[in-house]
Amino acid sequence: MSKSKISHLVNSSNTMSTSWLLVLVLISSCFSTLSYGAEATNNYKLLNIGVIIDVDSHFGKEEKAAMELAAQSFNTTSQSYKLFLHFRNPGRDPLQTVSAAEKLIIEKEVAVIIGMETWGQTALVAEIGNRAQVPIVSFAEPAITPPLTPTRWPFLVTMVNNRAEQIRCTAALVGSYNWRRVIVIYEDDSIGGDTGDLALLSEVLQNIGSEIEYRLVLPSFSHLSNPKEFVQGELEKLLIRTQSRVFIVLQSSTPMTIHLFRQARKIGLVGKDSVWIITETITSLLDSFNTSVISSMEGALGIETYFSEYTTSYRDFKTKFRTKFRSEYPEDDDSDPGIYALRAYDSIKTVIQGLDKMTSDNNSLLENLLSTNFTGLSGQISFAERKLLQTSTLRIINVVGKKYNELDYFWLPEFGFSKDLVIEKGSKVVDISEEMDGAVIWPGDLNRNPKGWAMPTDAKPLKIGVPGRTAFDKFVSVKFNSNPQENKYDGFCIELFYEILNVLDYALPYEFIPYNGTYDDLVYHVYNKTYDAIVGDVTIVTNRTKLVEFTQPYSESGLSMIVPVKTEESAWMFLKPFTWEMWAVTGAILFYTMLVVWFLEHQQNPEFGGPWRNQIATALWFIFSSLFFAHSERVSSNLTRLVVIVWLFVVLILNSSYTASLSSMLTVRRLTPNVTDIEWLKRTNAKVGCDPDSFVMKYLENVLEFKPENILTVDREYKYQEELKSNVIAAAFLEIPYAKVFTSQYCNQFSATTPSYRFGGLGFVFPKGSPIAADFSEAILKISENGVLKSLEEKWFASSAGCSTNVTNNDLTESLSLHSFSGLYLISGFISTICALLFLVKLLTNYRQNQVATQGNTTASNRSFWSKAIGLGKYVLDRKERIIIQLQLVREQLMNGGTLRDGSM
Repeated sequence: MSKSKISHLVNSSNTMSTSWLLVLVLISSCFSTLSYGAEATNNYKLLNIGVIIDVDSHFGKEEKAAMELAAQSFNTTSQSYKLFLHFRNPGRDPLQTVSAAEKLIIEKEVAVIIGMETWGQTALVAEIGNRAQVPIVSFAEPAITPPLTPTRWPFLVTMVNNRAEQIRCTAALVGSYNWRRVIVIYEDDSIGGDTGDLALLSEVLQNIGSEIEYRLVLPSFSHLSNPKEFVQGELEKLLIRTQSRVFIVLQSSTPMTIHLFRQARKIGLVGKDSVWIITETITSLLDSFNTSVISSMEGALGIETYFSEYTTSYRDFKTKFRTKFRSEYPEDDDSDPGIYALRAYDSIKTVIQGLDKMTSDNNSLLENLLSTNFTGLSGQISFAERKLLQTSTLRIINVVGKKYNELDYFWLPEFGFSKDLVIEKGSKVVDISEEMDGAVIWPGDLNRNPKGWAMPTDAKPLKIGVPGRTAFDKFVSVKFNSNPQENKYDGFCIELFYEILNVLDYALPYEFIPYNGTYDDLVYHVYNKTYDAIVGDVTIVTNRTKLVEFTQPYSESGLSMIVPVKTEESAWMFLKPFTWEMWAVTGAILFYTMLVVWFLEHQQNPEFGGPWRNQIATALWFIFSSLFFAHSERVSSNLTRLVVIVWLFVVLILNSSYTASLSSMLTVRRLTPNVTDIEWLKRTNAKVGCDPDSFVMKYLENVLEFKPENILTVDREYKYQEELKSNVIAAAFLEIPYAKVFTSQYCNQFSATTPSYRFGGLGFVFPKGSPIAADFSEAILKISENGVLKSLEEKWFASSAGCSTNVTNNDLTESLSLHSFSGLYLISGFISTICALLFLVKLLTNYRQNQVATQGNTTASNRSFWSKAIGLGKYVLDRKERIIIQLQLVREQLMNGGTLRDGSM
């Protein structure tokens, strides 16, 4: 054998020896490892934990990394338990989710299952957990919790408790900006449920006066063969069928969200005056989207769960998480932990606390889980009724450019929007539409709050329906031309529309389209989207408000009856200035004053002397003549002069009032209507007229119960005059604005009754939820307050020359009543009575003295009562008797050698 061959054999032998040596070392190592593992198994108990999440999604990767960090931290320090995580990724397929849960329980003997991103998955896995008596910790919850959930799924524990608050926060955003209609978009899960989001959103929107105009339900992304084409087709339907531009995306997977926003921006749904609101299922994905996707969502408002980033525990976790996440997923740009990572980390910590309690008591793992109470990275972790007790605080974000900004505005459960995380007692809810003004970047860089509506443009102007034929041209008139573009529109309503455009703070391209039909049909054409608005004299009534939205009324409305009038002429017109009560009391006070004057003067004034007939005639003539001229008779008593002075003042007032009232009645034509009673019209089957295009015809028939054959249609203003004058119709029924116009032109021929039936007024018409209607209402109020509306009314509805100077309202020339002069009469009567009483006291005193002087006290006292009364009456009333008594008294005094006493004559 040659030396070379020997050398080759030696080398071969050495190589083989080395190989066997390595094998032996590996075998020895394996036995050593198995031996060490057996010893380790004797020192701690291994706890298997099943995790069902979408590890291919960004938040699924975050959850996986966070759970592994929590388990690793526990395994390093625990001497009793070691956690082993078994991850399963069934996607959104419910059957695969059920299969994964069963295999985890049977094959891996897991003590608890954590995960499930949708409520549909959670409900199915919870049933399996019930049968196997394995706790299920879920990351999903329904917006509306089904009744008896704790009883139905006793082993289910939810690690989230803010889905309903997200819905309420979304609705509050809509209400703050006064968006009346919204479009809801959500991706259906594999079992066709929306977890109650739509039902709750619809309810809370109704509470703030808004509603869902359209629901765009997208099928699960995995079921679409061409998702781009499908999403584009569905969004194009929105352009045609809806006018709202407030889009609320309740839930959507990552690939569906990318297609949704890209196609929406492509066809113009992400632009000026559009609003996009996204919930946490999408905001949690923003960090994982590339810049092209983020830019397609520019201007969107989002809602996310707030958590503090300034605690020591979060900072420590963030450092470890970023290191682990970058090493395992270097292709992902973002490595900061979000709420899903924090929630996943806290779920493992919850299990760990449950394990710690199991070493000290005999409770089950489920009971220990539900009794945990600690402050986790995502917030306070404690349970009530198998779900988190404390509801999370939400935060508003705004997608700007190629990133998003976290705004300092929060939604606090049971309070509302706030700029502070801690609410003091008595704090007010923030009006976020005003507070965030300038802080939010809207789609299209809009410098004002978006209308959330398909606003008109020069290419697609507002289509405004205008009544083509009206009974009263002063409201709306259309002069048709062979070229429709050259039609002339005029009238009060048209000019009011122009004034409103001047008040609006934005341009409103429009085009008028005349419509020759009834007003109800015209309103319906706005409802079915043929027209975008109506400018005209449309009355606001209940059945119309159910279909469309009206602006603030710019004119009152009610039903008025127009009837012919006749001039009121009477031979007794001179009695009209005073009411009959006034005449009666005036006569009574005159007669009473006459009696007082006679009583005061007939005793000592010879001009009031003579027979009774002459005395009364003189007194009556004296008082009555003072109504017209100064009397010739003189009065001797100061008391009489006082009575006459007061009476002359009464006469002055009565003369002036009577003259003024009679002059007014004779110079103003008093017109009285021929018909004043609707019931009389119905009883006599009289014909009545109304506008055929308005709602009045149906109102007369259905409400006032006129027979249809007694209702005639009158379509022009001048025809009302002809029909009424020729007695074709006994009355015309017009709304208040038309009645005012008609009577202002024909005030000497017709009158309008006070309306007994009121309506909502005249207004402009817009579709339900249109923000332009609110802007028009505000503009109408401004125009009304600054006097522009009044000027327009005076311009278009001014009275004719003959009616502007003549007043036909009888109320202005009513007869003067007693109430206006009662005080004057009381003063006159009181003064007269006092003067008469004073004079009577003086007479009685003189009579007493005369009786004592002539007959003595004894004789006078022995006389009977009737003789005394007769004597007193004669003394007071009979001037001759008084003179005789006075003469007797003088004679007796002279015969006795006495002297005359004062007052004897």
